[in-house]
Amino acid sequence: MLQMETPAQTGQPLEHPLAAEWERLTLLCHCLQQARSSQEIAQENLDRLQHLQQKVAQQRGPEGAWGQHLRQGFSEVELDIVVCAIAAEIEPRVALAFQALQLGAAQPYPTRMLIQELLALLPHQSWWLEHALAPYSPLRRHRWVVQEEEGPFAAIKPGPGVVAYLLGGHVLQIPPPGSTLVEMQAAWDDLILPPDRKRMLQEFGFWIRYRSVVEGEWEGVRSGGPVALFTGPSGTGKTFAAAVLAHELEWPLYRVDLGRLVSKYIGETEKNLNALFDAADGQPMVLQFDEADSVFGKRGEIKEARDRYANMEVNHLLARIENHRGPCILTTNLGQQIDTAFQRRFQMVVSFPRPDVAARKELWQRLLPSKAPRAETLDLQFLAEAVSLSGGSIRNAALHAAYLAAAEETEIGLAQIAVGVWRELSKEHREVKRRELGLLAAHLPSDITG
Repeated sequence: MLQMETPAQTGQPLEHPLAAEWERLTLLCHCLQQARSSQEIAQENLDRLQHLQQKVAQQRGPEGAWGQHLRQGFSEVELDIVVCAIAAEIEPRVALAFQALQLGAAQPYPTRMLIQELLALLPHQSWWLEHALAPYSPLRRHRWVVQEEEGPFAAIKPGPGVVAYLLGGHVLQIPPPGSTLVEMQAAWDDLILPPDRKRMLQEFGFWIRYRSVVEGEWEGVRSGGPVALFTGPSGTGKTFAAAVLAHELEWPLYRVDLGRLVSKYIGETEKNLNALFDAADGQPMVLQFDEADSVFGKRGEIKEARDRYANMEVNHLLARIENHRGPCILTTNLGQQIDTAFQRRFQMVVSFPRPDVAARKELWQRLLPSKAPRAETLDLQFLAEAVSLSGGSIRNAALHAAYLAAAEETEIGLAQIAVGVWRELSKEHREVKRRELGLLAAHLPSDITG
């Protein structure tokens, strides 16, 4: 059996806020080794353990250096579980002691039985640990700890990002399965929408920012989500608005591709959805689901077994979205296709209109490169009135015009803008007429249309 130097003999100063935790665990492991060998525990170690218990209680308190990270209302037993789990990853002497005390274990993570021994809990007190480690307990629901299996001998590991968070380091977040990171910096001032729609988006953010007040201090009904539905034509700013909300929260935005999650094989869709939400559970992130109409569309008559199973998949997805304790944003270009029965279950439904003349002028002003030279004849009011484009189309046309001007070593003028708009309209897989450019058609080069 591994013989450890007792902490009482080291005399090392407690510098880091967690140092007392590690020294306490090391001493508890040493005492457990002695108890298993029927050895008497030295009074010196008992005195040292009592001192460390007081030190730990101080550090875990509201004013403690690392207790400030744990404003979760956890019990002492729950905190002990978290400390044991993270110690196995970052404190070698504790990890080695855990492995030595769990004969035959291939890993250093503690089990419920080991923690019960370390804390000297009596058999009738073991329910404290069982309750704290139940599948839907706060520790596991918010992924402070994870267990790949159930039972008293299952390894207890720290949840994703917990170690980095408690040590004050940077959390390297891995995209949940089936999602990709949306790398877009956006702020409220960049969002061009009618004032009432901005207000709705801000109210949606209130559900996240003030949850602790409503559910905690005011004892409001605990709920999942929040969930919002963004509807509107392509290019009207739905993803941009989601990025604004994520930026305000200082959380990453992940776009979920339902096509990568839905499977033709029975049970695979639910399995993929569970993997997505299990990975996102308790993590600071915003999930965006595109083309929600493909899943939450109006339900038709069930004619065959596949129709019934498809409804089960939708119900499973909706249940996971509603129970997920984090913001989910569903987007669609076809809001009228969303079943009204689903809409009633969202906290917010925001319609994104096509920009009016004033909004289009502002979009042209912002989306043309700020340092690019502009021709004196470039009248933004004229552009806004000439062609009705969405924000996404204006962005593409403005950039296309900028590249043309750079290639021609000239200023951005109406000719370059006209070509950019023409190219954008031509993406719709139809024959575009010059008259669709309105008064801007007069500035379109003759060789563009063949």
